[in-house]
Amino acid sequence: MMTAISDQRSAIRASAPPGRVAKSYRELQVWQRSIQLSVALYRLTDSFPRQEIYGLTNQLRRAGVSVASNIAEGYGRASKGEYRNFIGMARGSALEIQTQLVIARELGFGDPRVISGAEQLAEETGKMLWAMMQKL
Repeated sequence: MMTAISDQRSAIRASAPPGRVAKSYRELQVWQRSIQLSVALYRLTDSFPRQEIYGLTNQLRRAGVSVASNIAEGYGRASKGEYRNFIGMARGSALEIQTQLVIARELGFGDPRVISGAEQLAEETGKMLWAMMQKL
């Protein structure tokens, strides 16, 4: 009989070879992608106006960190339901990032090409999280 933890880990295989369960949240492709997203957001917001340090810069950075953090925290929880809840929060943060990037673009903050790259990462991460939620 599978426990809730082993069941949730087998539901999402990550970048482990087929048939092998991810032994750590660090093996999850969605976690790896969310780290890329967070780093991209930090680099993007480095070029934002200084007066935005407590505004859009802070919001984007916090949301980016939140995606990866919620994936990791959910992975360490004791039940599938808790894990799914944290994945849902991570997805919410990914959608928050997408919205904030639209605002940044409209305000003319940052390099439009870098914003596009961050938007693609945020969209891909959000889709991966949605798929993960459906499997849990």
